[in-house]
Amino acid sequence: MSEFAWNSEVADQPEVVQNEPEEKQLDEPAASAETLALSVNDFSALEEKILRAVNMVKRERQARTAVEERLAKAEAQLREQAPLAEQLRSEVKALRAERDQVKQRVERLLGQLDALEL
Repeated sequence: MSEFAWNSEVADQPEVVQNEPEEKQLDEPAASAETLALSVNDFSALEEKILRAVNMVKRERQARTAVEERLAKAEAQLREQAPLAEQLRSEVKALRAERDQVKQRVERLLGQLDALEL
C-alpha cells in the first residue's frame, strides 16, 4: 500500500528539463536511479521514525494507564485512612489538653510545697 502511494507521488512530479551537455544527459538514467534509491532510503528512514513514534506513544499510554491505576489505589487508601487520621488527631488534641491540665496541677502542688517551707 505504501509502495503504491509512493509510486503515484513520483509519477505526479513534473520532470525537470535542463539544458546540459549531451554527455550528462546520457548519464541521466543512472542519476535518476541514484535519486530513486535515495528517495527509497529517505522513505524507509521516515517509515522507521514513524514506527518508533507509534511505539513511543503506545508505551506512554501504557505508562499513563499504570500511573492512573496507582493514583486510583492511592486515593482509595487515602479515603480509607482519613477517618483513622482524624481519630488520631482528636486523640492527640485530647492528650495535649490532658497534659496541660496535669502540668497545671503539678505547678499548683509545687506552689503549695513552696508555701509550706516559708
